[in-house]
Amino acid sequence: MPELPEVEALAHHLREHATGRTVVRVDVASLTVLKTVSPSWTALHGRTVTGAARHGKFLDLDCDGLHLVTHLSRAGWLRWADSLAAPPPRPGKGPLALRVHLGPPGEGPGFDLTEAGTQKRLAVYIVEDPATGVPGIARLGPDALAITRDEFAELLKGRSERLKTLLVEQSTLAGVGNAYSDEILHTARLSPYATSGKLKDDAVDELYAAMRQVLTDAVERSVGQAAARLKGEKRSGLRVHGRAGMPCPVCSDTVREVSFATKSFQYCPTCQTGGKPLSDRRMDRLLK
Repeated sequence: MPELPEVEALAHHLREHATGRTVVRVDVASLTVLKTVSPSWTALHGRTVTGAARHGKFLDLDCDGLHLVTHLSRAGWLRWADSLAAPPPRPGKGPLALRVHLGPPGEGPGFDLTEAGTQKRLAVYIVEDPATGVPGIARLGPDALAITRDEFAELLKGRSERLKTLLVEQSTLAGVGNAYSDEILHTARLSPYATSGKLKDDAVDELYAAMRQVLTDAVERSVGQAAARLKGEKRSGLRVHGRAGMPCPVCSDTVREVSFATKSFQYCPTCQTGGKPLSDRRMDRLLK
């Protein structure tokens, strides 16, 4: 899933390459991707792109006051092209959900919004005000790269959630997902199962510093990369997430995994849990 660094990099790419161009045509290949009815996507035609921004993990293309807002969810992506095919795409064929032409079709640049797999969760909103027109943005907590240390400490007070749960809850803290929460907790040397509200001051300092470091480093690696390279750039920078069974780059212990119905997280026992593996109910059942 694209998280704060990748969405920030996509917003930067659009600011660099789309700003000042005119939306010539929007092709909708999957009507289910549109989560708003009015204004219609045709209202974007003829508007000039005036900017691009990020709200948590939402990508916002400002078209002279009318916003094309996208949440890429788990398997969505933005694919930029210097030239897009002129014929409108056939609905329901392949991963393409929506195409934006920023020049004459067949000649000018633009981008596709695509989604792999069968779980169609890619969401597109066309609104005048993202803060009020997109429910997910209205519910966002403070941005993970904008919150101060004192605000972060206040946010943790009295919370009973596990750290892993709190870090990925967008209404609490915006921008962090499954992958970077694993990286943040590993860098901070904290257990994913630690109780948020019971952290001592030095642990809060470590967690906040780790969050800033992991996300800032990822943004710096990602911004300026071509959109097609961002997924590979993300994977190359991960130390524990997606590396179950491999040696921890810090201590060489084996990176472990805890799995749930639809997702999993990875951690290092030596670095994060005092050498004790966390219970994985899926594996516990297999070993009985």
